[in-house]
Amino acid sequence: MECTSACSRVSGDEQLKAEILRLKEEKNAVILAHYYVDGALQDIADYVGDSLALAQKAAECCQDARIVVMCGVHFMAETVKVLCPDKKVLCPDLAAGCSLADSCPADEFEAFVKAHPDHTVITYVNTSVAVKALSDVLVTSGNARKIVESFPADAKLIFGPDRNLGAYINSTMGRDMVLWDGACHVHERFSAEKIAELRKAHPGAPVLVHPECKRPVVLMADKVGSTAVLLDYALKSDAKEFIVATESGILHKMKLGAPDKTFIPVPPSDSTCGCNECSYMKLNTLEKLRDCLKNESPEVTVDPELAAKALKPIDRMLELSR
Repeated sequence: MECTSACSRVSGDEQLKAEILRLKEEKNAVILAHYYVDGALQDIADYVGDSLALAQKAAECCQDARIVVMCGVHFMAETVKVLCPDKKVLCPDLAAGCSLADSCPADEFEAFVKAHPDHTVITYVNTSVAVKALSDVLVTSGNARKIVESFPADAKLIFGPDRNLGAYINSTMGRDMVLWDGACHVHERFSAEKIAELRKAHPGAPVLVHPECKRPVVLMADKVGSTAVLLDYALKSDAKEFIVATESGILHKMKLGAPDKTFIPVPPSDSTCGCNECSYMKLNTLEKLRDCLKNESPEVTVDPELAAKALKPIDRMLELSR
């Protein structure tokens, strides 16, 4: 009975994929997907990447499309709309938000910025378009060190909203950036204790950690980096086992790129088993992708005046990342 159910599910997925591909061609659409969404969505997307890569693709590769679908979270779709104002930008589920973006309300961040005059505002891309509009330059986990390094050592800097990423940059670069007190609910749940347990069970396996994790977790890492950096490290390393402390969606690409290697997800601190998943990212499904292409909704729109302000720090990030 279970086999019949599984076969039916696979058959249903293939039918959905066929519908999506047909609609994509019919509607002249491009599908972008983040590493943290379900593997089936990654497989059908035109481009898969982290926040930086997807922003670059939106800026460079979507000009011929009429529709851009962002399979990720809402702020990513907003960024696409800012970069491609003449495109119809769709998001399979508008409820796909971001705990990190939610931890930084625009009005409170504006007051924080005003309380630190003469500071340059460096903001993580995981923010609303309204917060981006208050910023001087954006960063991702993949380019944050490079962009911070572009400022003089004595520059007065504000970094928001991720306190863990900001603290990591401060500690590794000798900076003293003023940090906004925000965090990602997924990366906050990793613990040094869980990693120690896995290290004991898998001696010699490199520990891969995202810099949004707490400092005790970061200190246990053999490699710290963005999802793209961790993926590249895992594929190129001679090691055969890896302990991975970031959202478990990245394991899909790791397994595809290195099927002979074993990738062990670190469970959240309040669990003895299971992956640490972003509930927002997992709101994206094949069914919702099919429906949003079919109905050309839900559509993500951004106020033009706000978009113009947000475009400046986005463009500066892309320029400094080249």
